[in-house]
Amino acid sequence: MKRPTMIDIAQRAGVSQATVSLVLGGVASARVSEDTRARVKAVAQEMGYVRRGGLARTTDVKVIGLLIDEVMTTPFAAPFLEGARLEAAENGALVSTICTGADPATEAAAIETLRAIGCIGVLYARLMTRIVQPPPSLAGLPCVLLNCHAADRTLDSVVPADVTGAFAATTELIQAGHRRIAHLQGETWAEATRDRTLGYRRALASADLPFDPALVAGPTWTALTGRARTLELLDLPDPPTAFFCYNDRVALGCYEALEHRGLRVPQDVSVVGFDNDDIAATLQPPLTTMVLPHEEMARWAVQDLIARAEGRGAEPRRVKIDCDIIRRGSVAPPCRD
Repeated sequence: MKRPTMIDIAQRAGVSQATVSLVLGGVASARVSEDTRARVKAVAQEMGYVRRGGLARTTDVKVIGLLIDEVMTTPFAAPFLEGARLEAAENGALVSTICTGADPATEAAAIETLRAIGCIGVLYARLMTRIVQPPPSLAGLPCVLLNCHAADRTLDSVVPADVTGAFAATTELIQAGHRRIAHLQGETWAEATRDRTLGYRRALASADLPFDPALVAGPTWTALTGRARTLELLDLPDPPTAFFCYNDRVALGCYEALEHRGLRVPQDVSVVGFDNDDIAATLQPPLTTMVLPHEEMARWAVQDLIARAEGRGAEPRRVKIDCDIIRRGSVAPPCRD
């Protein structure tokens, strides 16, 4: 049987992968309630999760470099770091993580240092999915792009399947019977925004539902902007009966706007989010949302990098990891046509 992962535990416990990583990693300073800590630990024990934190026995410890641009703007850096560390440990390797701020000089210095200590390769990561131009100093060093990709496709890369994730989120609302589905769109500079909007439109087309540009509102990123855009959509002559939100914090703002107008979730309006942020499980009702598979992506990247370093790589490929849906209590059939 497939051993349970942190993602499996997060789904059953109704929290994010980042929360599971912090709890099982024993990070006492993390802002996680005691009730949540107890629930995560209980689910982990029930599922038979074994934390493989120790380095596998080996006489030749391999070092993998992980260069990431930032770790503070979202809670989703933890699954990257923990997934890479755990997978590396299971393969007799260590991960040396360096936060570069996307500064070219810092990246060059970091790569020079990693070469000096004899690292077997580099995971070049971005916290937000995007196209990158890998630094020239990586030339000749095995490299996998994590949550980013190069336009020339000369390096292996792994990213979340945002298009199919948004398709699944929108389809969840369609299958519940909704026909007027709004999309609270992210900021247009973000690749995830474009992909999730594309997935939303494809789901509508697949169900023979017309695309109505009036039902797409943005840019949104925060609860405040989600609230404002939701209120605008509720003022339409024929307002939506459901909302697909760019992320869970936008969904929080959507909830607030609906409550302000005296509407109930899901009795009057259904809502689906994206990311499985910690807040998703604590909203009332708990939010149906999509999981960002950051731990799985990091594990795949480590496996692929080790294969490359050992000369087992094939042609460069771009891999997309599915975003699973977590069904909670925010979706129901529409109360009107």
